[in-house]
Amino acid sequence: MVDIATRVYNHKWKIDPIVRSLIDTDFYKLLMCQSVFRNKPDTTVTFSLINRSKHIRLADLIDEGELREQLDHIRSLSLSRGESTWLRGNMFYGKRAMFRPDFMEWFEGMRLPPYYLEKRDGQYKLTFEGKWHEVMLWEIPALAVLMELRSRTVLQTMGKFELQVLYARAMTKLWEKVEKLRGLDGLRLADFGTRRRHSFLWQDWCVQAMHEGLGNKFVGTSNCLIAMRREVEAIGTNAHELPMVYAALAETDEELRQAPYDVLADWQEEHDGNLRIILPDTYGTKGFLENAPDWLAGWTGIRIDSGDPATGAEIAIDWWKSRGEDPTKKLVIFSDGLDVDKIIELQNRFNGRVRPSFGWGTLMTNDFRGLTPNDALAPFSIVCKAVAANGRPTVKLSDNPNKAMGPADEIARYKRVFGVGEQEAQEVVV
Repeated sequence: MVDIATRVYNHKWKIDPIVRSLIDTDFYKLLMCQSVFRNKPDTTVTFSLINRSKHIRLADLIDEGELREQLDHIRSLSLSRGESTWLRGNMFYGKRAMFRPDFMEWFEGMRLPPYYLEKRDGQYKLTFEGKWHEVMLWEIPALAVLMELRSRTVLQTMGKFELQVLYARAMTKLWEKVEKLRGLDGLRLADFGTRRRHSFLWQDWCVQAMHEGLGNKFVGTSNCLIAMRREVEAIGTNAHELPMVYAALAETDEELRQAPYDVLADWQEEHDGNLRIILPDTYGTKGFLENAPDWLAGWTGIRIDSGDPATGAEIAIDWWKSRGEDPTKKLVIFSDGLDVDKIIELQNRFNGRVRPSFGWGTLMTNDFRGLTPNDALAPFSIVCKAVAANGRPTVKLSDNPNKAMGPADEIARYKRVFGVGEQEAQEVVV
């Protein structure tokens, strides 16, 4: 087992680069990338960093030269032979050859495109523009770099013994969560914490701890590199990025209204089983389900990623019943701002009514709250989103208006087209 505190104390980034592989990313990014490669290869998209926690002034904390060095390192990465073999030959979701030969040939020769970085009002403006299937692969490593550089800034002020105590306390904190979760009947839990992790080494430790502590209740990790190295399942389906870009490409209101379903029609051509998971909240869960075609009711399940999770699950249960489906056979994946108490509450409420599952993110892989003076290592909310497609702005409404993004006039238009009324605002924790 890696002595994380000693590695941190001796940090030299060329020995410990923050991102050390193109597959140090979320599995759903690769699944979506293949879909985009096939269906929208000529679409040009701009991704941009968005720091929702404005009080964290990243440009004051993180040295620009060090940030550029890490980003430049990522641009030098390519798939290793072993990584390519794993992607081509491993079984994912019960299926071999998940990734098509033409996609793999492209991916094996791919290098990430240029980035654009500047400082503005104490924050970094970091953008990526190019072919969608290329620039989309910047999202996860860019976030991981910024989160870990912030961690390193805080940690470099600590001595060797102070670091040992810090990590001992963080390990104890996570293990206490494991002990609380062990007794939950029917628990299915996966690591979704790559993008806002404390560090790669810490995420790797957390996955090992969850695997040992929860046994078969821990079903895998979204991180492909860790899944490969630790021989656990790679977990992930699709994200808001797909409907956001498809919607931005729509020429008319009617095409806009249809765009979220076009996304899933394309997805259905490639995937079956547990990869047929609906993510309905991009433009409001209730309206999405009310207007959904009947074939979507036959999909395996749904992921709830904004708004009140219990309310979202109840809406899904009512919808399945109205479409003649048995909710007890449906998978409901909760993935928004989870911590152990919320997982326990939702598992107890929905186990037996549906097949609940949990994608546990930031508060699994970056919960250092209360462990440093002034809470200097507390996690914060940062995202990297597609903000334009073929020159048109993207929009996300979400079930939580505090997560909405896009120009005000376009948000108003999308609300009209999708029939989104008053929404209840909720705090965005991470």
